[in-house]
Amino acid sequence: MKKVIIFATIVAMVICPALLQAQTKNEPSAIALSVMIPEEIDGLSDAAKVVLSNKLIQIATANGISAKEGFGRFFITAVPALMTKDIVPGPPQQIAQNMEVTLYIGDYFDQKIFASTSISCKGVGTNETKAYIEAVKNISANAPQVRAFVENGKKKIIDYYVTQCDNIINKAQSLANQKKYEEAIYLLTSIPEAVPDCYSRALVVAEGIYQQYIDHLCNIYLAHAKSAWAAGQDASGAQKAGEYLSYIYPDAYCYSEAQMLYKEIKDKVLDDWHFVMKVYQDGIDLESQRINAWRRVGVAFGENQQPDVYNVNWVIR
Repeated sequence: MKKVIIFATIVAMVICPALLQAQTKNEPSAIALSVMIPEEIDGLSDAAKVVLSNKLIQIATANGISAKEGFGRFFITAVPALMTKDIVPGPPQQIAQNMEVTLYIGDYFDQKIFASTSISCKGVGTNETKAYIEAVKNISANAPQVRAFVENGKKKIIDYYVTQCDNIINKAQSLANQKKYEEAIYLLTSIPEAVPDCYSRALVVAEGIYQQYIDHLCNIYLAHAKSAWAAGQDASGAQKAGEYLSYIYPDAYCYSEAQMLYKEIKDKVLDDWHFVMKVYQDGIDLESQRINAWRRVGVAFGENQQPDVYNVNWVIR
């Protein structure tokens, strides 16, 4: 059974319009793609795998997709195949390899291929690894064939979100009802801005679920803080209580009650307690700070779910 290692990930930056000041209006929105390299390719060294991974990242970025670590259901991968190998007399003696590299963009969870294309390339080197690396380097990320491949894959991913938007939002709301807030926010923040209607709807739902999430945390951490302070109203108790209070968000409904406890502790331990509760930064758009906060919740959940390996045996059958 073949497995693949995740070398990098292309992820969407799901942000509100207020956070797009650094982008041009014509800049395309990112689509989440995990970059994978098959682990069991005959004769493919680790160094060659890194080069192939970098080439996939280059192909993505050259065609409007940013590359960044993270986790997503959609992926881009490449399966190289050796077509011919010739010995070139020296000195020094060299190896010339003709390769066919097949690129794929697909949906890992539904096991569907969205786009594929095969590219012929040739490399020459003093050994097979160097010849392979040269062949991969010769693949042009801007070739019309490659551009059409990426555009086709992006279109299929956008179509997925268009057709599945209601299901994604409904699932997120169901998860929130089960108090699985982080997973719900992750699902919603995975929707790219390239699907504007679904993206806008997801923003509204995510904001409501985020409020439920921080209110839920507020109940838990405030109760722990009160217990820690009640157990010992000294510097040690203050430190323990402060650790719990530090997890309470400024928008949480019990934040004012947490501030009262904070003031009580501060008055008791005076200057021995060096702790400041979470606050929003002055001079920065409040809505942007809030959206960044719940986006971080989704990103953290996604990173925690990232597996070490994927089984993509179905891709290369």
